[in-house]
Amino acid sequence: MLKRTFDIVVSVTVLVVLSPVLIITSLLIVLKLGSPVFFTQIRPGRDGKPFRMIKFRTMTNEKDKNGKLLPNEKRMTKFGTFLRSASLDELPELFNVLKGDMSLVGPRPLLMDYLPYFTDEQYRRHEVKPGITGWAQVNGRNAIGWDKKLELDIWYVENQSFLLDLKILWLTLIKVVNRDGITHEGHVSMPRFDDYIESTK
Repeated sequence: MLKRTFDIVVSVTVLVVLSPVLIITSLLIVLKLGSPVFFTQIRPGRDGKPFRMIKFRTMTNEKDKNGKLLPNEKRMTKFGTFLRSASLDELPELFNVLKGDMSLVGPRPLLMDYLPYFTDEQYRRHEVKPGITGWAQVNGRNAIGWDKKLELDIWYVENQSFLLDLKILWLTLIKVVNRDGITHEGHVSMPRFDDYIESTK
């Protein structure tokens, strides 16, 4: 109950205080990337239950001659990279927090495609609500490998507390200011988890 109340109070406060930033960012996305402003995608929430996550769009919608979207690396612009490095693309997820699908702190929601590839231990990351930030994000973010990232997620599940959440939020602010761990080497964010699993077989 304390965590949920904290999530609501902080989310409403941040949305109100940063409403000018949200509006300006939306306008810039329209000017530089076109519409839509938001990127939405079905992600697994608590217990793996699907929900629709919302973020600011950071890539173009460029497609090849067959109508298929170009690789992420080709669709990412300098403006989109800035939104990600400043974590501005994550702000709309506060609406997911208000709705109750996410929390401020928890394992980051990954892709539905990844669910069949998790071990039983790794699947435990879904015992709690996914978060805008989490223990893995303040301990390397996208710069660390998948095994370490999931290990940190499970550590959070086993050690979660209100004080730990406050610590993670504080460390997140520091990470955002320093823009640490935005990308994994050779990728605009992280390599796909299913591709990683296949490559290790």
